[in-house]
Amino acid sequence: MAEMKATVRVLLDLPAEIKRRNADVIAGSGYVGPTNANPLYKGLGLYDVGSPHSVRHFCSQLQASPSQRETMVKYSEAVHALAVDIGRKLCASMNLGIDLFKDWVCQFRINKYNFTPESVGSSGVQIHTDSGFLTVLQDDDCVGGLEVMDEKSGAFIAVDPLPGSLLVNFGDTAKMWSNGRLCNVRHRVQCKEASLRISIALFVLGPKDGVVEPPSELVDTATHPRLYVPFTVEDYRKLRLSTGLRAGELKPWLCCTVRRNMLLTFRFIN
Repeated sequence: MAEMKATVRVLLDLPAEIKRRNADVIAGSGYVGPTNANPLYKGLGLYDVGSPHSVRHFCSQLQASPSQRETMVKYSEAVHALAVDIGRKLCASMNLGIDLFKDWVCQFRINKYNFTPESVGSSGVQIHTDSGFLTVLQDDDCVGGLEVMDEKSGAFIAVDPLPGSLLVNFGDTAKMWSNGRLCNVRHRVQCKEASLRISIALFVLGPKDGVVEPPSELVDTATHPRLYVPFTVEDYRKLRLSTGLRAGELKPWLCCTVRRNMLLTFRFIN
């Protein structure tokens, strides 16, 4: 893990013209520079970390050295395998005989926050939920700033650095796939001190093809009716981008009751 942190620090310090070669596969999946919403942030991205070709292409885009390539490949394989194993264990705990993350897209993001004395107390990344199913995060070993929201009180709780650890949380897709049983987590990054902050995240997004919907075992008309309509990962991603709603507000848009009412209203108007 230390070798990976050292490698990504070097890659994030590359000249901007080289980092821009890390082009998007889908919107926001490649290099992201500072924006008005997140002026202290920049990052690199790899869309399909489960594909050896994609990992090699990412390294070529950034002109990674042989040792950096070796580190990237080993880390990518290890974290991807960990995420797949979590998916298997999750299904086993729910008595589901499926290989959950088989052929699902997993996206890699390398994040850098340039916190300055003037930015202390401000937001590094605004409050949001992750759109995918699962996130495996290697946070900064020394610099804090990650905060998660307590849904009952609305208070934010600091997640202090713990060297050598990985943090796992669920996103919107997990909430809807599980028919409401798994909880997505609202979180943000705050500037706590004037320092450089580095984190590495793997996002299990969803199936490459087909729709996301709860297994039949998680739906019961009497006790646990279907809460959300089936959707594709791409459609949900576009919905988040077009509305700008990224803190879990879009789940009601996919609610079965809301969608039925919208359809009835449309038919009435027409």
